[in-house]
Amino acid sequence: MVRRKASSSKGVKKPRVKLVDEVSSGRRATSYDVARLAGVSQSAVSRCLQPGASASAKMRERVSRAALELGYTPNAIARSLITRRSNLIAVLISNLTSLYYPEVLSELSAHATSHGERILLFALPHESDIDDVLDQVLQYQVDGVIAAVRLSPQQLAAIDHRRIPVVFFNRYLRDHPVNSVCCDQVDGARILVTRLHKAGHRRFGVIAGPKDSVVGEERVRATIERLQELGIKDTPVVRGGYDYESGAAGLHELIKLGKRAPQVAVCANDVMAIGCIDAARFDLGFNVPEQLSVVGFDGVGPSTWRSYQLTTIRQPIRRMAEAALMLLMDRVENPKLPPEKRVLSGQIMEGTSARLG
Repeated sequence: MVRRKASSSKGVKKPRVKLVDEVSSGRRATSYDVARLAGVSQSAVSRCLQPGASASAKMRERVSRAALELGYTPNAIARSLITRRSNLIAVLISNLTSLYYPEVLSELSAHATSHGERILLFALPHESDIDDVLDQVLQYQVDGVIAAVRLSPQQLAAIDHRRIPVVFFNRYLRDHPVNSVCCDQVDGARILVTRLHKAGHRRFGVIAGPKDSVVGEERVRATIERLQELGIKDTPVVRGGYDYESGAAGLHELIKLGKRAPQVAVCANDVMAIGCIDAARFDLGFNVPEQLSVVGFDGVGPSTWRSYQLTTIRQPIRRMAEAALMLLMDRVENPKLPPEKRVLSGQIMEGTSARLG
């Protein structure tokens, strides 16, 4: 009787060990390797490693464990070739909003990440500089655009021609239906003016921003219209650059125009309001708010500092950012959705820079 010699498994590696050794030896792990190790399909690996995609918790854990063991990191470029999406959202923002856009970007980035997207920032010195960067935006083949700057109907049409959805952030076009999320600037301005008038103020001056700022112009227009409704005509308006220096210079200019100081300086943003307060105190020796009330818009961080405690209309940045991302991603998934405008109310922050009664 001939006995067969039992075959030895010594020196023969199991498939799992062999796969891990191959990757450990220097070869970069692929999604196919992860799928083999986890015992699932490649499409399952893609779903499990993509935020928001449909996959069971058990499968996600299984795939994640395999990816960790192999040291696998998803290739965003390769994924974009498969899905035909760049997973990039272009955010267009103006330097005129420099003090509050870090908060805007932080909120937008957090919500974008939850959708598997990344923010690609384009910061413009002025809103009118959009032509210089629009071609760059389109070259990145972004999934969508969030515009916190002005876009003309022609520029919007150029983006739409490439089937890229756009959501305006605190902007909109008057005669063109667009997706937008806005703070109610008109309501905020009217509330401030009404409260100031009720407290006994009758001489108003306005320190406006640049004419190419849609938001600033809306605030100024609403302020003037409400004053006229209250019987106050010929309110002087001077212009600044949304910066500290022009806020200070604006107060001096208002006094020259009116021959005497106004009782109220309505500033189109908080930074100019802070400059106005310092000019009143240190240049002119005014007591704020006894001799001059100063109000602003936006609710930026420095407006709450003890030296200023500015009375202002704070924009609901977190809710606005969330709404903008939801509007955009809905249209990335379904381009046929009609334009939608969401208007959120601001909140009056009653500081010590103005007498409100």
